[in-house]
Amino acid sequence: MKYFLGTDHAGMNARDFIVEYFAKNRIELIDLSPNIIQKVDYPDFAKKVCVQVLKNPDSRGILVCGSGIGMSIAANRFKGIRAGLCTDAYMAKMTRAHNDANILCMGERISGLGEMESILEAFIHTEFEGGRHYQRICKIEEMDQ
Repeated sequence: MKYFLGTDHAGMNARDFIVEYFAKNRIELIDLSPNIIQKVDYPDFAKKVCVQVLKNPDSRGILVCGSGIGMSIAANRFKGIRAGLCTDAYMAKMTRAHNDANILCMGERISGLGEMESILEAFIHTEFEGGRHYQRICKIEEMDQ
């Protein structure tokens, strides 16, 4: 599984932590975040990650800004993207198991790095349950039309 990461200026500490986490766990991660700490517009980085996730159907994305709210709103504008804003491991587990989320959104000003690690673990290691949840996702996708 390949992951794409995007942060804005408010998510740079989380970015460094996430890059290290993926390297330590030998999981492929492509970092699309800004190279320097300067104020940037989060929709630009949400778009970069969403475009790559849509081009690579077996991939997932991770977006981090100050609260995670802006990134999740921006990401969910893309047809085919199901972005879940998670502040704890239970939310991350459910966003994968029940919603088949392909993008994880987090807020650096909301979750500490230890909490982010447990969120990442849950998101990465939880599979979609399908069944009745698949039917519900289909209903959501019909709303795009």
